[in-house]
Order: sequence, then structure tokens, then C-alpha cells
Amino acid sequence: MVINRWLNSVAAAGKHLMRRSPQEKEGIAALCKQLYSNKGEALGIALADEVARAYSTLDPEQKTAFFHTLADDYNPDPELIHQCAEAYRDSHSLSAYRSLARAIESPRQTLFRRINMAPSGTRTVVSMREDLLQIMTDDDALSAVDDDLQHLLSSWFNPGFLKLKTMDWHSPAIILEKLIEYEAVHEMQGWDDLRRRLDATDRRCFGFFHPALPEEPLIFVEVALVPAVSRSVQAILAPHDGEVDQQSLNTAIFYSISNCQNGLRGISFGNFLIKQVVMQLKQELPQLQHFATLSPVPGFMKWLNTIRFDESQKVISEDERSKLIALDTPGWHLHSSDEALKVLLMRLCAHYLLLEKREKAPLDPVASFHLGNGASIAGLNWLGDTSSKGLEQSAGILVNYQYDLDEVEQHHEQFFNPGEIACTPAIRRLLTAQP
Repeated sequence: MVINRWLNSVAAAGKHLMRRSPQEKEGIAALCKQLYSNKGEALGIALADEVARAYSTLDPEQKTAFFHTLADDYNPDPELIHQCAEAYRDSHSLSAYRSLARAIESPRQTLFRRINMAPSGTRTVVSMREDLLQIMTDDDALSAVDDDLQHLLSSWFNPGFLKLKTMDWHSPAIILEKLIEYEAVHEMQGWDDLRRRLDATDRRCFGFFHPALPEEPLIFVEVALVPAVSRSVQAILAPHDGEVDQQSLNTAIFYSISNCQNGLRGISFGNFLIKQVVMQLKQELPQLQHFATLSPVPGFMKWLNTIRFDESQKVISEDERSKLIALDTPGWHLHSSDEALKVLLMRLCAHYLLLEKREKAPLDPVASFHLGNGASIAGLNWLGDTSSKGLEQSAGILVNYQYDLDEVEQHHEQFFNPGEIACTPAIRRLLTAQP
């Protein structure tokens, strides 16, 4: 990229200036201090590059110490905030407001912005947050650092800066390798599996990319074009031969959505991705009438195992608890023809999706994501995913979340205002189903 070549040349010029100073090699904390106080462009880019390089050499213990330095040494000045707040309260002037805004902003944000000047700055800041999130599981004192990183990254990775790209078998090998590496829903079994998903007239793959990370997908979605709503992911992933009648394909199934960058956790791209993909598919294939997912229920079995062994719960009876013992037998799905078990599990999955909440949102993260985007629950599919992961997560049940373009906005508003979950009458009836 032209901008990266320019940044590299400026960084090289800045390093020449640094070599003319009688400086010894310094640690990352000292480099950050210089970078924060520096005003010159060339030297600033050179220092940012040095910080990025220094960070890449740190071991986990050194990274933890570095983040604590950021937490301790780069906080806003409470006294200055108080003075500026008093001045703004007295004058309500624009200059007082600007002074207050500058005082409130954390010095860490200034430092991270300057690190971002390095040729690899954006990648470094994303990596910092990825490392920080791992460290924070045992250290809440660093949450202020994460707040600043998430605030900046949310701005830098605003959907307006992202580019939607179609990926196929002829995409650069480095990107194809990343698809295999980052696939998070249905693991790819090597290059042949990847080719089946990309090199077919009834398959598509779309991803968001950022100009600063041109070879790194941020999120990607795999799409199957089919003549009817799919009920089994194994059917989608299986090899298939022969010509496909393009005019018979009236449904797009989003069967896998993978977030690729752990450092961007909590920064949502998926809702924008799906909506842009729908528009692009409609433009390419006007005959498409239905857009739906074939989604896992990743929290279902964890929740079910909790209530199975909780004698105080009221969701299942003792008789139903005994029926669920069948799930403890390996390969139960291959041998069970027990209609009562099927009806029970489908009822419990509907209960989990519709009634189990965390702060008014569905307990299941995938349900919360799609329903918040304006989708509705259109179907539950018995043994829709018979892989070991599918059985372990959701007893093999998959969900069709339907994106009805005429109702998406209404569903979105109803989900966030009264907290209503859109679903078909058939899904509601599952709540009271009996064998």
C-alpha cells in the first residue's frame, strides 16, 4: 500500500534522527514516554515503530507489567478535570467546553493514537487488546485500559471504513489460509473442504476488511444458495456434483459467521455484514426471496446440564429428568428413536431461546445477535448438526433465524423496546408440546 510505504520512509528518516542522539536502547515504557511527549512527525513515527517492535518482543509477564504501567501512569488528572468543570459551569463557553473535553480524555488514548502512526500500528494496537483481554480474566485493575482501547478501536473500525469483499477459490492464498484458520462454527478439514465451500456456483463467502489490515479478514460469512430453507448443515457441507439450476435457487442460507480478530471483541460488524451481503446477493440474483441462517445454539447444553442437576428448578419434571439421561450415552443420536426425547429437547430449546434471559436479552449469544439485528426465529431443526461439536453444544439442534427484509426494522425495534422476540407460531407451540 502507498500509505504504508510512505510511513516506512518517514519512520526510517525518524530513526536516522534518533541515531544522531546519544540514546541507548530503551525499554517500552521509556519509549512510550518519549512518544507521548514528542511533537515531531518523523521522530514520532519512528518512535511509534520502535514501540510496536518492542511490544512484539515482550513475553506474557512483561506484557502484564506494561499494561499496569499504562493503567497507573496514563490516567486523567482529577484536579484538572475539576478545575475545567468549574470553569465550564461558570461560563458555558466553547473554549471552556473544549478544555474540559481535553482534560477528561485519558492520556492513554493519545498514546494509542500515536502508536497507530507506526506502519504496523493498527495491527499492534489490535494485538495489545487481544493480549489485554486474556490478562484481564485474572486482573480487573486493567479495565480502564480496555475501555480506552475499545473506544478507539470502535472508531477506527467503524463500518464506514470497512470494505466488503467476495472471497472465492481464486483469492490470494494468504487470505484462504486465514479462512481455514479463523473458521469458528464448522471447522474446515483442509483445502479440499475449503474448495467445496468456495468453488461452487451455489456457494458464496463474504468478508469485511480494513485498509490497515488488507490481508486480515475481520469477519466473514459463508452462504449456501438453495431452493428451500436448509435444515441440516451436514447436507450443506457434503460434497455435491452436477450442474446447479441457478433459477431454482431462491433462498440464501448463512450457515457460518466467524469473527476473526479477538482484539476486536465487543465491536460489532455482523449486523452490517449481513445487511450488505443481502443487498449484494439481491443485486446479483434477483430471484432470491428468502434469507435465513442455519445457526448453532452454543449455550443450550450448558444451560440444560445446569437445570438437569438442580432439584429446585421448575422447568423439567422428574420424569423428564430421567429421559435426559439418554444424552449421557455416546452416540445417543444414532440409536435413539425415542419421539418423547425429541419432543422434550425441542421444547426445552424453544424455552431456552424464548424465555431464558440475561438483562432482558436472550441468554444465548447467537440468538441475541440475530434477534437484535431484526431476525425472527423461523425454525428449530432436530439433529441439524450431528458433529461432535454440534451435539456437545446443542444436542444437534440448529436454528433458522429468518431475515424478512420488510420486517427487519420492526423486529429490531420490538426486540429493544418492549423486549419482544419475533418467532413463528410453530415455535411458540413448541413451548407446550407433548409427546
